[in-house]
Amino acid sequence: MGRKESILILGLGGVGYYLAKWLAHEGYLITAIESNPELIARADGEIDARLIRGDAMNFATWKEAGAESMDYLIAVTDNDAVNITASMIAGKCGIPKKIARVRSLAIWSEDAPLTAKDLGIDLLIRPGELTAQEIARLLKMRSGNVVIDIDEGHVQVVATRITKGSPLSHMTIRDISEKHDDFLFRIVAIARDIDTIMPTGEHKLLPGDHVYILVHTENFPRLMKLVGEHQKRRHRVLIIGGGLVGRRVAELLQDTSTVRLIEKNERRAEELSFLLKKTECLHGDGSSGDTLLQAGLLEMDTIITATEDNETNIMTCVLAKHLTQSKKGNLEHECGKTIALVKRQEYLVLASSMGADIALNQKVLAGNRILKYIRRGKLLSMAHLHGCDAEVVELVADEGSPITRKLLRDVGGMKGKMLIGSVWHEGSWGIAVGATQVKAGDRVIGICVSQHLPALERLFDA
Repeated sequence: MGRKESILILGLGGVGYYLAKWLAHEGYLITAIESNPELIARADGEIDARLIRGDAMNFATWKEAGAESMDYLIAVTDNDAVNITASMIAGKCGIPKKIARVRSLAIWSEDAPLTAKDLGIDLLIRPGELTAQEIARLLKMRSGNVVIDIDEGHVQVVATRITKGSPLSHMTIRDISEKHDDFLFRIVAIARDIDTIMPTGEHKLLPGDHVYILVHTENFPRLMKLVGEHQKRRHRVLIIGGGLVGRRVAELLQDTSTVRLIEKNERRAEELSFLLKKTECLHGDGSSGDTLLQAGLLEMDTIITATEDNETNIMTCVLAKHLTQSKKGNLEHECGKTIALVKRQEYLVLASSMGADIALNQKVLAGNRILKYIRRGKLLSMAHLHGCDAEVVELVADEGSPITRKLLRDVGGMKGKMLIGSVWHEGSWGIAVGATQVKAGDRVIGICVSQHLPALERLFDA
């Protein structure tokens, strides 16, 4: 990275805490301003950062932070006005790059009198919109399984659950590769209960495992056939919760899918029925089994829980799975997929282990968007693998970097923590194996347990 870059973060709740922790772990010089003493106490001892308790609108606080020497401002407080004003102050202090979280719809409209450029903001982040767009993207993909697109969709990472009747159940990864060697794919991560596994050839797939498979796009249909997934008619979606995310998901999907939405608040349900012309909006308690069945749960392809409550979202997914399995004779493969909106990061893997096929967290999505912006250059792309504690990244190898000095099987410190899934060579992506040699300038797709992302990046630095 050369000179360590300095980053000023405003706000240590949610996104701010997530970013401060990761960026400090990667060697950036972090200064954080937070007015809440409880958030300061939580960060103290856990984050290698300079923590300042103060008001982001007090110029003395900016002076104490040494704002004039910062390379980035990341304004992610809960107050849009503070984030916008802070970006303008940062411009006056000479901070080159400004990133701000702004949830208000007004600044995002095409006819807004003030744009991000007018305000001097280089990157605007709206977590709710990022989450809704991610859900819509997942569902618009075939079978709702593709979770990551790489190199403009030429390579994909596919998520699937191993059932008792799956042809891959109780097979080792080595046996799967040998038996199905007629096309290239690689199993790159396994989520088992609350554990995330970076697998070797000896790992055996078990019923209930969430498995993540890297495959070239042209081989996607063959992979779907292998794992027992089938193409479907017009997708049928049931959304629980008509808040910002639920409403936006319905807007994004209603033209291409059959969408039904359940909202607990009668007045909001009535408003949504007028706003969402192609969505069937129902008033009721979506956490009730009777309500779910009356809303057509058994005919749905995907159930999305997007209320404001973590526990409600997780348990409604569990209830939906239970009802569907019990009504359909426990045929696991007939259950609709479930997507849960989870606000607490520590609940993400727990939600998946309890029955949610995909668990999404707004601060992780927003944080990863910001991290990708800051790391642009060597780190070409980055995304979180929904449902497990892992990241998939596209990197470029420096001349003389550790990854270029040995064959992959001889590179130390990787086993159980990270793996290389694919390497761009002679104009196409090839699946990486132990005998693969990464060369300087090669583009590489790497997968790692989240906490080991800095170590993976260091393998590509000279």
